[in-house]
Amino acid sequence: MKKTIIALVAMFALTLSANAQKFGHVDSQAIMTTLPELTKVNGELQAIAQQYENDLKAMQEELQRKAEEYDKAKATMSASAQEEQEAKLQEMYQKIQQTAQQNQQEFQKQQQEKMQPIQQKIMTAIQNVGKAGQYTYIFEQSAALYVGTGSKDVTSEVKAEINKLK
Repeated sequence: MKKTIIALVAMFALTLSANAQKFGHVDSQAIMTTLPELTKVNGELQAIAQQYENDLKAMQEELQRKAEEYDKAKATMSASAQEEQEAKLQEMYQKIQQTAQQNQQEFQKQQQEKMQPIQQKIMTAIQNVGKAGQYTYIFEQSAALYVGTGSKDVTSEVKAEINKLK
């Protein structure tokens, strides 16, 4: 009977160790901020944003100039000429609004395209660390509501893995 109990306890212990799960967590934002690629991408995005801003500013200045010209000449214009000029000014204003919206959408698209390789590099490193360390799960630290002592911070390991990927 004693041997049977010992055998059952041994099998139970083996089952527990075989089913043991290993958890990790990573701060991908902290990793991302250390990457030189991010500095390059941020510079490119700032240049794009500045160009969009300059274009809109030029359009707004043109609208302002035309509105001032209209205000000066308005008293000497016929009613139909006034309506025509007001329609042109309204059209310019709408074009500025539309351009601003298009620029914002294009900027977001550029941002996604330029950030995708960086994010993919981080994901590849996390997956490599997960496989090498035989982790069941690696969670994003900022998304976790609670990180207990049973979860290992693998951020430094992921950083090291990214350096190997270069």
